[in-house]
Amino acid sequence: MHITLPRRRLKIIPKSLNSDYNGRNQDMQKLAQSLFIDEDIGAEHGEGFETFRPRGPLKVDVDYLNDRMREKGLQRIRYAMRPDEAFGLIYSWDNVLADTRTLKLDAWKQLAVEEGKPLKDDKETVKHILCMTSDQLLRKVLRWVDPNKPTDYFKARLAKIYYERLSKVKAPREGLKEWLEALSTAGVPCAVASSLDRFNLLAALQRMGLYKYFQAVVTQEDGMDSMAQRFLSAAVKLDRPPSKCIVFEDDPRGIAAAHNCSMKAVALIGSHPAYELTQADLAVSSFSELSVINLRRLFANKGAEFMDLQKQTAEKKPPKRRITTDTVS
Repeated sequence: MHITLPRRRLKIIPKSLNSDYNGRNQDMQKLAQSLFIDEDIGAEHGEGFETFRPRGPLKVDVDYLNDRMREKGLQRIRYAMRPDEAFGLIYSWDNVLADTRTLKLDAWKQLAVEEGKPLKDDKETVKHILCMTSDQLLRKVLRWVDPNKPTDYFKARLAKIYYERLSKVKAPREGLKEWLEALSTAGVPCAVASSLDRFNLLAALQRMGLYKYFQAVVTQEDGMDSMAQRFLSAAVKLDRPPSKCIVFEDDPRGIAAAHNCSMKAVALIGSHPAYELTQADLAVSSFSELSVINLRRLFANKGAEFMDLQKQTAEKKPPKRRITTDTVS
């Protein structure tokens, strides 16, 4: 029983991003289901996802992928000469590649103005908007009740506002493009993991000038149910074992998901303060603080720990006995 994994980089081919394409007029009700959701962390016990093959379904977990995707033969020799190419970098879309925190808050504010509904601007309400699902927020916090407009109407309208604002985002995060250019020069493959649909994600990457830097994307169409499943799917698409992947996250839950997948985690300080990101292997406030050598150091620590486990204490020799007259008599 085995799964055939790709041995080359995945090339993204968009559907004419610069022209109108028939699928663009998608049902906002369906798109709303992928936005403002509370995703599970996943892989708490190393579980992965289920894939299909002619003989039937196959459950793929973290250990399975690390075993099947480890370097062998000529690939191992290549990575020995070019160690940076052995890594795979996975970026969360939200608040890592784009400032979706602001997009989310502005979308809710615009919806409240359009519908003439109250929306407080205090810290508690902002926390609810950023952390709760749209269903929970509408029913339990905002309590927007309208007999002529069900909850699904508000969710669909919110999704439309969000995508309209997303279509205007063109500037990447500070230092991001320079960082991705350095990775491209070093031959390090990168992937994006997002709950957005494929068309809107690729269109956003192209507008921001980041499209060419990513060899794979994981989107709504991939059908992943948790953060960990998205990261594992990205590792497979990059053709890298999970243990050689690094996840860039801004959320403590995403960091936990990365560690559950045996991946390293780099935290981007911003939407969460530094003291909430202490579980990350490395925390930075900007991409401009990073260099490729940082990636090597993350895995160098692991090697040092492995060597420490091999150390053994020298056996103590028994003390020599001094011969005396009492001993020989």
